[in-house]
Amino acid sequence: MRLETRKLMEDIRQASEHVLDFSKDKELSDYKSDALLRSGIERQFEIIGEAVNRLARAEPDVANQISHYKRVISFRNILIHGYDIVEHPVVWDVVTNDLPSLYEQVRTLLGKDES
Repeated sequence: MRLETRKLMEDIRQASEHVLDFSKDKELSDYKSDALLRSGIERQFEIIGEAVNRLARAEPDVANQISHYKRVISFRNILIHGYDIVEHPVVWDVVTNDLPSLYEQVRTLLGKDES
């Protein structure tokens, strides 16, 4: 794996880990009521989406190994450009249902590179 690719993958892994840490023992109601928590989670998703976008341009074969990578990029675009229409339950659903598998996929891909 090229150095640039590894860096982008590490950015995705690290940002995913941050979201998982931020959301640990939290619920949707916590997310809705805590502006700092929302800001932190949304910022990390912006980083994830931008890193996936760069990865897709730099090394499409690697990006294709990430399930629904185009949806990840689209989610980032909504968070940034459609900030006024972001629905809290949708973000929380991504945190609880989609992010853990993305995190594991990226960790697996990074682990394969070390072999």
